[in-house]
Amino acid sequence: MLKKKVEDICNRQIEREGYSSNLYLAMASWAETNGLSGVAGWLYAQADEERVHFLKFIKYINERGGKALISALKKPAAEFKSTEEVFLQVLKHEEFITASINSSCLRT
Repeated sequence: MLKKKVEDICNRQIEREGYSSNLYLAMASWAETNGLSGVAGWLYAQADEERVHFLKFIKYINERGGKALISALKKPAAEFKSTEEVFLQVLKHEEFITASINSSCLRT
């Protein structure tokens, strides 16, 4: 049986991974509509990877007797000034997600 504390932490991560996927989809769409097909392709791949993480957390919780919660996600930005801004935001977001996972592992 999954401890409630671990379930809560994983459910918070589900929301963050879902947002990550949507963020990268928004960035990919922006890139694609601005003629940046290579950048868009890379961002679509990142969005898919985040969706895989999202699903892994859901399965982890449910397979251990917990209940995965799927919450509404914050709408990501749809416009960006440049590819440099996009990649700086990607880096900042990845650092946030990594820190989130690392701090969660230290608390359990």
